[in-house]
Amino acid sequence: MNQERIGKFIAKCRKEKKLTQQDLAEQLGVTDRSVSNWENGKNMPDLSLFKPLCNILDITINDLMSGEKIEKENYQEKFEENIVNTIDYSTKKFNKYSKAISLVIIIFGLFISLSAVMIFPSESSWGSIYSIFGIIIFMIGIIRVTNGIKWTKRVLLSVAVFISSLSVLLITDYMNVKMHDEAPMFRISTTTVGNVIYYDTLFYDVYRCNFDEDNEYWVVSKNENRTIEELINYCK
Repeated sequence: MNQERIGKFIAKCRKEKKLTQQDLAEQLGVTDRSVSNWENGKNMPDLSLFKPLCNILDITINDLMSGEKIEKENYQEKFEENIVNTIDYSTKKFNKYSKAISLVIIIFGLFISLSAVMIFPSESSWGSIYSIFGIIIFMIGIIRVTNGIKWTKRVLLSVAVFISSLSVLLITDYMNVKMHDEAPMFRISTTTVGNVIYYDTLFYDVYRCNFDEDNEYWVVSKNENRTIEELINYCK
């Protein structure tokens, strides 16, 4: 489908009918800028406007899609060709919008994950919940974008992206514990024993000793099974 050729044909037929772009726009219920964009080949009229446009210009839809008036002997051949071109055009247009939507989903997912880490305090479990939720939305966008490749590659790519995204969040969380004295956001459980708060994470433990506001500090250690007595005496 040659948009530029169709646009020139619309302009030619409009002028033959002694209509201005404004006149044609008013009859179709669109703006004169829309008509100008059609005639400049920037975009096509909406499919719902094909019939009224052709009625106004006294042409057939087959003529419009071909960008010229079709002779009777070539009408069937051009008709079949235009059907194929229309399907191809519609498919490309749909894919274009689909990719745009996928990009929005990806950005939205990343925004949720990052904002969850920045907005919610580390003590709150909502930060980790919203972060995972954001990653899931992000993954939906990735799956949509990769719709054209084989399913095996899509699965591998999706798993790789998910693991990478989760790893970034976990590493960021660990750095916050080490450098900024914050509770791990991605934790399995929290236990308070005596003057110690114990945070159990997947890869390490965090002990918050003497958790009075004026005297608090953090210790990151390897996962170890400590008794209650050991936890009570840990910071003594």
